[in-house]
Parts: sequence; structure tokens; C-alpha cells
Amino acid sequence: MEIEKDWIANAYEGMSRRQFMAKMTAAGAAIAGFAIASRAVAGEIIRTPAAGLKIAEGQVASGGSQVPIYTARPAASGKYPVVVVIPEIWGMHEYIKDVVRRFAQRGFLAITFEPYARTGGVLHIEDREALLKVVNAVPDAQVMADLDAIVAHAKKHESARADRIGVTGFCRGGLYTMLFSAHSAAVAAAVVWYGQIKPAKNPAVRSVGPLDVAGKIQAPLLGLFGGADAGIPVADVREFEAALKAAGRTAEIVIYEHAPHAFHADYRPSYRENEAKDAWARCLAWFDRYLKG
Repeated sequence: MEIEKDWIANAYEGMSRRQFMAKMTAAGAAIAGFAIASRAVAGEIIRTPAAGLKIAEGQVASGGSQVPIYTARPAASGKYPVVVVIPEIWGMHEYIKDVVRRFAQRGFLAITFEPYARTGGVLHIEDREALLKVVNAVPDAQVMADLDAIVAHAKKHESARADRIGVTGFCRGGLYTMLFSAHSAAVAAAVVWYGQIKPAKNPAVRSVGPLDVAGKIQAPLLGLFGGADAGIPVADVREFEAALKAAGRTAEIVIYEHAPHAFHADYRPSYRENEAKDAWARCLAWFDRYLKG
């Protein structure tokens, strides 16, 4: 729990909630779907238009529950590679949906989901301690099952190239990206955005971390990390990289020396435009290479 407090504080650069709220922009406050704890400060929010896209919201059955999903793809008929976008601990809010549209604008069928729907979601939770209590109680096995269901759903989509499934995720979603890449043979390519390498383990929630399963990851994996991330030491990232290479896996790890945690999150003060743009270009190139090729 302490390490998670570190990277959340890192993403907000040590701001108190009072300071954070005082700096919140009117634009950030107006955006639907954000928890107060994750609204914009710097006014750097990227909004990707839906023009030329086909957007759909729905549900996927998983473990006796209905998991909300959000899908975007080019409006033109055709078959497109799939990218599953795994949210941060803030859930399926507008930033994550915008990322889905960004992928769709680049020729992918992209889909995301709400990992915390069973407990009513987390968008309404303002207190970070309360939020962590909810998200840290979600078993990894449940998330893996949800992702299995979403991949199965995506494979049946009329516009999907069923053999070209990519997965990417931010923060907690980055951790899940690594775990799911080891769990599912369906993953053809993966891009990890600052996911924890050595997460806390709890028999009821998590029994393994990325280092434990690195050898099981078959898909080519790109890792994007911040060198100034207070919760993910560079030494941990390098250890994970070494484990992948020792197992003979195709992997590339990029560390942005001065970037904090969540440097791609354009709705938070942790956003670093140059690093975010470079990392996004690398992400697209990775999926173009391994999903479109």
C-alpha cells in the first residue's frame, strides 16, 4: 500500500487535495466521467473526435457479472487488429475512452472496460485512501477472467482480425498487461505503461507479479517507464527486462529519465508532453509492426 501512495503522490507531484482542487481548471471540472481526484489541472487534456469512427458501449458477461465496455473502430467497413486498453486505478473514465478513440483513429478496433463495476465503480470516490481500498481488493484472477471474456468478445466482432490481439495498459493497467500477456496465448503484442514490477502480494488478491511470470510472456513486449517514478524503481524495471531477455523474449524497455509516474496522463499534472508524444509514437509503431504486419 505504501508504494502505491508513493506513485499516486508522484503523479500529483506532492500536491495536497486542497492545492489540487484550487488549481483545477474549469475545463477539467466540466468533463463528465472523472472522479474529483483525477480531474485535469494543467489544461492539457487531449480530446480525440469521434468523426470517422464507430463508437459503441455495451457489456460483456464474465463470472456471472456484466462488465461495461467501450469500443471504437474506423467507420469504414473492414477487418482491424484489436487493441485492448486496460484502465488505471481510476477506472474507465474519459481519458481512457479517449485513448481508445486514438487507437481507432489509427486503424485499430480498440476496446476498454470497467474493472471495478462489481463494486459500483470508482468514478464517484474522491478520497484516494477509499479508492485504493476498493481497487486493491479486486483479485487478479477476476481481472484475467474479465480480459479473457473481452478478448473472446472481440474475436467474434465482425470487424476484428481475430488473430491480431494487442493489449496495453496504464498504471495498474500496466501491471495487468504484463500478467495477462503471461496468462493468455491470444496476446500477439503488448505495450506496458509504467506498471508495477514488484506489486504487493496477498493470497486473496495476488500470488504472482511480473517478475514471477516474465518467462511465460510470449508476445513481443514494449515497456514505457519514467525514470523519476517514485513507486517503480528503475532497478526493478531493469530486473524485469533482464528476466525477459533471459527467457529469450522479444522485448524493448524505454525509460524516460526525468518523467514521473503517469507521464502520459494528459489530464493530470504528471503529464510530460515530449515524453508522452514519443512514447505514444513508439506504442503505435509497436502495434503497427506486430499487429498490422
